[in-house]
Amino acid sequence: MVLRNIMIGIIIIVLVGGIICWTLFSKELREGKNLPLTVVDFKRLADGTYTGTYEGGRFKWRANEVQVTVSSGKVARIALLKNTEGKPSEFTNELYDKVIRSQSLQVDTISGATITSKAYLKAVEDALLKAQK
Repeated sequence: MVLRNIMIGIIIIVLVGGIICWTLFSKELREGKNLPLTVVDFKRLADGTYTGTYEGGRFKWRANEVQVTVSSGKVARIALLKNTEGKPSEFTNELYDKVIRSQSLQVDTISGATITSKAYLKAVEDALLKAQK
């Protein structure tokens, strides 16, 4: 009887913990999915090197820092300086190449990593807002 009550208690604790975690996690996903990007006027960028950061939402899972180089009024290079997400460089390089090619933040996100892509773009946005004339 005592063992049965202990097992029931453990099951209840696990279920309640799971519900709490799921609630927090799903809220983080909703917020990330709806994360707005500011429309940056790429025609008004001053040459230079700018650092941008994104704090990564509620749990700081996607915090990152980038360095954006503007040359001849165009984004010439984006380098990832700090990456708490741990995505491979191929992932970020693909995303940053899209920004450089299109000279816009309004690019297709990486399939299967929409929220993470937006987090990386938010850091680029932060740098570009500093670069606007």
